Amino acid sequence: PNFGASLHILKVEIGGDAQSTDGTEPSHMHYENDENYFRGYEWWLMKEAKKRNPNIKLIGLPWAFPGWIGKGENWPYDYPDVTAYYIVSWILGAKQYHDLDIDYIGIWNERAFSSKYIKLLRYTLDKRGLEQVRIIASDRLWEPISFVLLIDSELHGVVDVIGAHYPGTKTVQNAILTGKKLWSSEDYSTFNDEVGAGCWARILNQNYVNGNMTSTIAWNLVASYYEELPFGRCALMTAQEPWSGHYKVEAPIWITAHTTQFAQPGWSYLQVDGHLEGGGSFVALTDGLGNLTIIIETMTHNHSQCIRPPLPNFSVTPQRATFYLKGSFFMVETLQVWHSRLGFESGNSSLFQRLHPVKVWRGRFSLDLDVDEVYTLTTLKTGHKCIYPQPPPPHPFPSNYKDDFNIRNPPFSEAPNFADQTGVFEYFINASDPGDHVFTLRQVVVQRPITWVSDADQTISVIGNFQWVNFTVTCDIYIEKQRDGGVFIAGRVDNGGIYVRRTKGVFFWVFADGTYRVTRDLAGEEILMKGLSGVRDNAWHTLTLNIQGNSASGLLNGYPLWENVTVSKPSNGWAALGTRSFEFAQFDNFHVE
Repeated sequence: PNFGASLHILKVEIGGDAQSTDGTEPSHMHYENDENYFRGYEWWLMKEAKKRNPNIKLIGLPWAFPGWIGKGENWPYDYPDVTAYYIVSWILGAKQYHDLDIDYIGIWNERAFSSKYIKLLRYTLDKRGLEQVRIIASDRLWEPISFVLLIDSELHGVVDVIGAHYPGTKTVQNAILTGKKLWSSEDYSTFNDEVGAGCWARILNQNYVNGNMTSTIAWNLVASYYEELPFGRCALMTAQEPWSGHYKVEAPIWITAHTTQFAQPGWSYLQVDGHLEGGGSFVALTDGLGNLTIIIETMTHNHSQCIRPPLPNFSVTPQRATFYLKGSFFMVETLQVWHSRLGFESGNSSLFQRLHPVKVWRGRFSLDLDVDEVYTLTTLKTGHKCIYPQPPPPHPFPSNYKDDFNIRNPPFSEAPNFADQTGVFEYFINASDPGDHVFTLRQVVVQRPITWVSDADQTISVIGNFQWVNFTVTCDIYIEKQRDGGVFIAGRVDNGGIYVRRTKGVFFWVFADGTYRVTRDLAGEEILMKGLSGVRDNAWHTLTLNIQGNSASGLLNGYPLWENVTVSKPSNGWAALGTRSFEFAQFDNFHVE
């Protein structure tokens, strides 16, 4: 609080072992008889948030579910009691293992809802002593959830918040008629330059002014994923080089502070019109104890377009605005002033600067407003623009990178810098191994999940520098699935995230039946070379893939297996490893150069 973005709410994914835009997040229950509340990074993230702001609100929402929940069907509502048990287990695990209280729980991100399931979820929460956990639905559009709430009084009784995604600052009559809190429960998703900051400034105000929404949640918090994945840098700030430690505090951080440093959950919006005559908007908030905060934005159309939905034309001109304070605010004499100007023409923005206080005379004051500005006027004196040390300089992913996965008590369940795009790759301890491969990386999803997008039929984790052209990948591999099991290593891998099914590159496969293949695609359909390798399951082998210019070659256990295979497109991309299907397999001594 009162440092930078000073966020009020943190929404996390309840990992479902499946692709959720830029990668997969592990589930707390890969299998029916499996529970583990230490996978992935979301537990860590929530605890770090609570360390900084103990009052931050927490929301959990699933994008996908492990396959066992659907008993083979790609649908989470056939066995609603199983799904409710699974979600409530996550909430209980958050408390038991991390002392985290989840405040809100969602249904299924941007997919169908089931009234029967929502009611069962409420019943299950109450039965487990979680009456204080509120339900938000349906993280999609205003309809049909609003209409269904109006005709189903039982459902109306269990849903606390209607959450819509990318509402374009508008709501619908049915949503207002429900009397529920209205939230933009996912918004922004825009490249974090000055236009992204303009988008964020505009919707933070206008979601309330036009749409009565009292919460706006940005996807996403921080861009800590390879920039060439979908929606690169669509975050409030950027930290996409864990190997260098470089990060960048982008303009949207300071736009956030204009609102978050001067109001808190529990404050109320005053029901003022909120539209400025010359274009732009303002909101006013109070804590009910005499404090007042006014936030003004004058973003122009071309400097505030969000990624979605399309923005109708409007005009904003420089203007003088006069504000009148009445009732209990008539006695206010001065207001603190914080100001940002997004500099599009000049190229240099002024962000979150403290200006001289404004004198209020007999309940009125005037301001000269230019375009593309944000003002906060407030009775609070706690605003603060933090000072932080210069981040380490940026540098590309190391051109010579090794990981032997030899770590007894890893801080996370997954190895650094590997970005799982289908399947989940975890540190594994091979208790029965004689010594060379006790600590490995293992693919652990063995049944296709209930997916959110079209995950691949193969599993894959990418790593490295997307600009790489000529490189050598070496890895020890261990096929666990008999007969039709298989694994690959790859280079020049060109896709991931929601587009993972169409991934191309140079893929070197070996199979449990003793054959090998070289393909141009993850799907394994564009075959460049094939033959016999002698590889078998449940034994360790070393694969090497060498790509130079238009030629690729492969080694098995240090001996040439195939060479001079012509490769053209794609011309660059990541290194990767993975499996032929949702199957157990292990990897060790990974090296890319």
